[in-house]
Amino acid sequence: MEITDLWKKTLNASLQLPVVKVDRTSFLRKELQVYCTAEQIQIAIEESPLKVLNKKTISKIADGCISYHTTNVCFVSALAGLPGGWFLAATIPADIAQFYGHVIALTQKLLYLYGWPDLRDENRELNDETLNILTLFVGVMMGSREAVRGVNLLAKALAEQVVKRLPRVGLTKYAIYNISKQVGKWICIKLTRESFAKSASKVIPFIGAPISAMITYWTFKPMARKLKRQLESNMESK
Repeated sequence: MEITDLWKKTLNASLQLPVVKVDRTSFLRKELQVYCTAEQIQIAIEESPLKVLNKKTISKIADGCISYHTTNVCFVSALAGLPGGWFLAATIPADIAQFYGHVIALTQKLLYLYGWPDLRDENRELNDETLNILTLFVGVMMGSREAVRGVNLLAKALAEQVVKRLPRVGLTKYAIYNISKQVGKWICIKLTRESFAKSASKVIPFIGAPISAMITYWTFKPMARKLKRQLESNMESK
């Protein structure tokens, strides 16, 4: 069994959750309607929000998305911290799956806000190539320097070609696939430690709920901030 199997199982469990289904067009239309005209929204959808919004406004919308997902993932984590906390299949605890479900959902939203193309393929699905790309961004959120290098290469690849769907970027050509594989192994080590911490928080009945929520908050919020800073950096380098 490869070390990346745990990460694959976590991703697959998370992808079963409704929260990960983020439609780029619907999301941008909803978030931008307060700030843009119908014509500007269409430009944002067809090209990029960077064409119609300044950095300050994009940052404000991004912060709103981060707050929304932080609140929701902490609530779910608190529930899972109660005695008899429920579990998902494939030996992945429900709160771990939910945590990364919100990570994946937030990643999609922030990418779309900062001008990245659709993560889904022609069938509106997150395919294997997309999962390799998501692995890089999760790695960035968890502090992997190798993941940052991969994302920077991905941003460079996008600058060299115009694509409306991110999976169309050749991962092999830019050595991004190999980087993603290494980052996946690194994430697995982190996941093992995280699973232990989550399990330990459930040992004391009822006290485990707020502890679990607190662990989630102090994990999720910094991760989200790291991703936002990375995307701002890529935006400024364009």
